Amino acid sequence: MSNKVLSLLSLAVFAVATAACTTTDNANANINANTTAPVAANTTRPGPDGSEITTSVDANGVKTETRVFHNNRRVAKVVVTTRNGQRTTTVYAPSGESRDLKDDVGDALAVTGEKLADAAGWVGDKAEDVAGATKEGAKEVGDKTEDVGQKVGAGAKKVANKTVSGAKKAGSAVKKAVTP
Repeated sequence: MSNKVLSLLSLAVFAVATAACTTTDNANANINANTTAPVAANTTRPGPDGSEITTSVDANGVKTETRVFHNNRRVAKVVVTTRNGQRTTTVYAPSGESRDLKDDVGDALAVTGEKLADAAGWVGDKAEDVAGATKEGAKEVGDKTEDVGQKVGAGAKKVANKTVSGAKKAGSAVKKAVTP
């Protein structure tokens, strides 16, 4: 019987020790979870100009805010990265071209897409205005050329008629001079 008591006593000590280790492991896991840098889940919110802003923070504390433009011909998105208190702003065109903004345009997550495109040096609308003006100018030149062509044609017709008339008179005079 003493072996049974000893076995039961050993089993009870083992069970208590195991439970204590599990509790310690859980406590250590909770401490580690609270002291490790939190990784924030992506959060998305609506932005101005029909854009959408997504914010995330990685394990190193780098905050990345991406503003996607859904209805802008000149800007596709702008990415603001904050690392160690230093902000960098990169603007992306719909073509994929990117430019880092050096000038202060204000809060890139709040200003208009047009202001961001201007700060990046993209001249999409101005180029379209120039193209439109060039097309109008070419049309005007074409219209004037057509007018000149019509006037030249009318003048040439008049000259031709006078030439025919003069030739008839000359032929008539020659005929009278030759015929007795």
